Amino acid sequence: MSKEYLLSSENDDELIEVSKALSNPTRLRILKLLYYSSLSVNEIASELKLPQSTTAVHIKSLEEAGLIASEAIPGNHGIKKICRRTKDLIAIDLRGDDNPDLDFSSSVSMPIGAFTDASIKATCGMCSATELLKGEDSPSEFFSPERLGAELLWSSSGFVEYRFPIPELYLGKIPKRVLLSFEACSEAPNYNENWPSDLTLWINGSECLSWTCPGDFGKRQGRLTPDWWNRGATQYGLLYSAEIGATGSSLNLQKMNDRSVFDFSFDSSENIAIRIGNKEDATNKGGFNLFGRSFGDYAQDIILTLVYPRLAK
Repeated sequence: MSKEYLLSSENDDELIEVSKALSNPTRLRILKLLYYSSLSVNEIASELKLPQSTTAVHIKSLEEAGLIASEAIPGNHGIKKICRRTKDLIAIDLRGDDNPDLDFSSSVSMPIGAFTDASIKATCGMCSATELLKGEDSPSEFFSPERLGAELLWSSSGFVEYRFPIPELYLGKIPKRVLLSFEACSEAPNYNENWPSDLTLWINGSECLSWTCPGDFGKRQGRLTPDWWNRGATQYGLLYSAEIGATGSSLNLQKMNDRSVFDFSFDSSENIAIRIGNKEDATNKGGFNLFGRSFGDYAQDIILTLVYPRLAK
């Protein structure tokens, strides 16, 4: 399930329901609590020092708004209700569907194992949602067909590259914006939260931006990381959102440089090559982990969104 929630002014009821749910400080505190782990109603009530009945009312409001989901599971003293957060990002589109100037956008969710090129260095490996896959500390096996089921992959340096399609009607055209979202962290032996790694994003063979990931995170279990996975190993990453526009490139809303959509040969490409990894001359060559929708903290693959001016009819 996507952790992003797009609301439109065309759907008044949904917009009002979500706004009402977010208007209460207690409900905001509940959402913050559920960021790190799922909790029972009793646990939430205890943490917030509220009566269970009051807590249940707030949870019902958040459920009706689609911001959390609950399920009943067997407990030590009967059935208990476990709550989890379903959304991390909420955006509101106030433009209206009848606006003739609306842009055209296309998003593709790419599984992390669907790479088309890679340079992998041990320590390295891949696993699915249920088991380790071929390739653990064996770079030569990274191109085995099993890679397509990968939900976590790691390498001590190098890169992985993916090919994303371009909508046929927009071949030969330059997008207004390119957005890329993925979860990643450094790659240390076992894990080390103070293990910087200089990561770089390349687009169509050209360097787009570089940044330093602070570490390889494992002090707590990832929100989606399965229980069978070694608790002494990498658990989750950080969500990185890159945007390339007409005036430059940014990462997590911070402008990084002046490289724009005009610098990556979009108008002469049949697809878009996205490469993530360490440069050979990186100061902190600390490797990388990439997370799929069933590992880490965010239920998503690598998502590329292309935004174009809408073609005239």
